[in-house]
Amino acid sequence: MAENTLTHASTSTPAGLEALRTSPAAHLAEAMAAATVSGERSVALREVAFAVQLGLRAEPGSASAAALEAVLGLPLPAGYGQITGDPAAAHVLWLGPDEFLAVDVSRRQAPGAADASAAALAGLPGQAVDLSANRTILELSGASARLVLEKGCHADLHPRSFPVNTAVSTQVGPVPVVLHRTSERGYRLYPRASFADYLVRWLLDAMSEFSGEEVR
Repeated sequence: MAENTLTHASTSTPAGLEALRTSPAAHLAEAMAAATVSGERSVALREVAFAVQLGLRAEPGSASAAALEAVLGLPLPAGYGQITGDPAAAHVLWLGPDEFLAVDVSRRQAPGAADASAAALAGLPGQAVDLSANRTILELSGASARLVLEKGCHADLHPRSFPVNTAVSTQVGPVPVVLHRTSERGYRLYPRASFADYLVRWLLDAMSEFSGEEVR
């Protein structure tokens, strides 16, 4: 009985609960690492787990938008595909005319992540919701990253149409994602958590050509 009580107590603390967190693609971490290809045909896949993701709604140019921008320290993107901020830290993706996704990959999500933004909207139309558990982030990088995506991405990924620091809602295979081109050879994919397993396996299969091995 004493042992059971101790176990319950240890998992009731914030630190204990944090230790139990498992990201949607954690069980495939070894498979992703093993699929890494180096050299001229390089490509790698990893999960960026537990990054802060806030769903924001505000009319651009409104008092609500100004309130959110003051809290974020960043302007909201002005139009389709645009990004503001630093992809290596805090940044905001345009999802729709009045819909945005604020992301911070430099911080681990914790309870209350959306509180400051929600408080800034008090009495104003708009919304700020913590969506960190809604999607995970998969990072695909390397010389062959674009070729891997082009096997099943519905968007035109040519640099003329999809330059660095552009993000769009699209599909990769049958999976809806937000796709963000973060660098010349780097992309982030935002699938719903429930689709993470399928998408990782789809990407691993698409990567196998570049290593000369088939994923089974």
